[in-house]
Amino acid sequence: MKTLAILAVFLPLLGFVLAGLPIVAGAKGHGVDRWAQLITSALVGVAALCAVAIFWSVALHHQPRTIELFTWIDSGSFEAGWALKLDALSAVMLCVVTIVSTCVHVYSIGYMSHDPAIPRFMAYLSLFTFFMLMLVTADNFVQMFFGWEGVGLASYLLIGFWHDRDSANAASIKAFVVNRVGDFGFALGIFGVFAMFGSVHFDTVFQAAPGRVNDTIRFLWFEGHALTTLCLLLFVGAMGKSAQLGLHTWLPDAMEGPTPVSALIHAATMVTAGVFMVARLSPMFELAPAALNVVCIIGALTAIFAASVGLVQNDIKRVIAYSTCSQLGYMFFAAGVSAYSAAIFHLMTHAFFKALLFLGSGSVIHALEGEQDMRKMGGLGPKIRITYWLMLIGSVALAGIGIPFVFGFAGFYSKDIILESAFGAHSGPGAFAFWIGIAAAGMTAFYSWRLLFMTFSGHTRADHHTFDHAHESPAVMLVPLYVLAAGAIFAGLAGYEYFVGHHRAEFWGASIKVLAAHDSIEAAHHVPVWVKVLPLVASVIGIGVSYGLYIRNPQLPAELAARFQGLYRFLLNKWWFDELYDALFVRPSFTAGIGLWKKGDGAIIDGLGPDALAANTLTTARRVSAVQTGYVYHYAFAMLIGVVALATWYLVSR
Repeated sequence: MKTLAILAVFLPLLGFVLAGLPIVAGAKGHGVDRWAQLITSALVGVAALCAVAIFWSVALHHQPRTIELFTWIDSGSFEAGWALKLDALSAVMLCVVTIVSTCVHVYSIGYMSHDPAIPRFMAYLSLFTFFMLMLVTADNFVQMFFGWEGVGLASYLLIGFWHDRDSANAASIKAFVVNRVGDFGFALGIFGVFAMFGSVHFDTVFQAAPGRVNDTIRFLWFEGHALTTLCLLLFVGAMGKSAQLGLHTWLPDAMEGPTPVSALIHAATMVTAGVFMVARLSPMFELAPAALNVVCIIGALTAIFAASVGLVQNDIKRVIAYSTCSQLGYMFFAAGVSAYSAAIFHLMTHAFFKALLFLGSGSVIHALEGEQDMRKMGGLGPKIRITYWLMLIGSVALAGIGIPFVFGFAGFYSKDIILESAFGAHSGPGAFAFWIGIAAAGMTAFYSWRLLFMTFSGHTRADHHTFDHAHESPAVMLVPLYVLAAGAIFAGLAGYEYFVGHHRAEFWGASIKVLAAHDSIEAAHHVPVWVKVLPLVASVIGIGVSYGLYIRNPQLPAELAARFQGLYRFLLNKWWFDELYDALFVRPSFTAGIGLWKKGDGAIIDGLGPDALAANTLTTARRVSAVQTGYVYHYAFAMLIGVVALATWYLVSR
């Protein structure tokens, strides 16, 4: 098991090193490109096989273990080891991350085949995968923080991969800065955990937490419930990584990176880190119900916000990006009602159908020579039929379509159990999240089919030359889509009983902690039939409205946008969050920075310090140099003055 765990986690790092060595050596050419593609894809693929073997042993045969590698930090009373924590939760995440990453690596062989920096791209993908694997196998807060910051670094490198584009550079910086805000809260939470428990080891903290449930802690200007304060600080980190409302603004801009990057970030790695972290810390969050309520409400608001914005976006990748943001909201409000296993279930199914949709959109973009605006598409169904059917599968899974009590696609099982858990929680935040989730479900179905109709149906709006040359993607890009499509169809049915069904307690073991009074998943199995059927009804209505607007009456969307121009612009401009942040933070920061530079640094520090000293020295030197005239009588006069001065001093001193 130790060998399997080390291979699963560190093979992607080895791929990063081996793909990067030719770059360091300055080697270029087709052979170097092919080497980077094959070695990274092969090593991540082997890591995926190791992850499946770990899942079989750890999760299905209930043999959790922690593999100690070495002591990382040992300073006074502070100790942090480097270990691989293997339980059901980390085993699920290992499979999700490595399988999706393998698909993305293989897909990238075709998608990035004409890029001049293939080795660098493949190396970055493997580095991204390694950091995420470190995060999900961490057995202490500091090791998790290492992976946490690592995925932030890798996302910065990949979002800004095409660094010759100003938009890509701006997007990568934005993602990095916004995540620093969340990570500051996460770091404060870790400091607080160590101050309160004297340890950063998960098991030590979890065992001690029930005995500290009544403790208070002073933070800033108030004193409050200690565990609630710590959980909220840690959740701020999750809000940044998982793009929850308020710290979500980096997510759509991340689309400036290549499409495989979008799939990896949005499906299996960075944005799922926050959901995983909350599930991992369930023994703490269970003792902080106020923090859970905040998580639930923020998740619900994120779900409806992102879904509403997705209704009117025109960039095919941005529609899917806002869909990711919305689905993450579902995961968080599931965690907020203590349905952590439902959140991880949706994380798992979502990874398959969202990666499928992103890579499918990449196939569309590839067919149209880089075009991403859906207003310049249409009629592509007959041209790229395989891509169309694969994206249809992804959209059906995303919309949660299925026949109750019979069969459904992946999202049907995972999204519905979240909504049923929210209803079954019988709490104010749970009821709020349930109805918000129903509304978001209808919107999700609407924008999913809007994307399909605008892209594949009707008459083409593309440039005729581009449309005539549109072609299906090569097999190296389609084969990963088949794998993801299988997950989008069957993952929900295959995982239901283990993740959220009658075998969930045995499956999850001690990896997820839920108090008996908070068991909303058990309550979800006993909700009225109308609660189970309502999400499907909302989705069908959403699909019907989309069909009516974009197939039956294609002129109607423009008329509605003109009639409700204020609402349309509000949604198109993403609730004006970027403009609000620009006015509140960006412009004042620039103004303050320029003021401190010009007046503080330039006028005061430099003006009175080195610049003043240099200027005075120069002035004095010029004046002294003026005395050096070169005339003998000037020097004789100076000597005479000196003699007179010395004589005067001598006489006076006597």
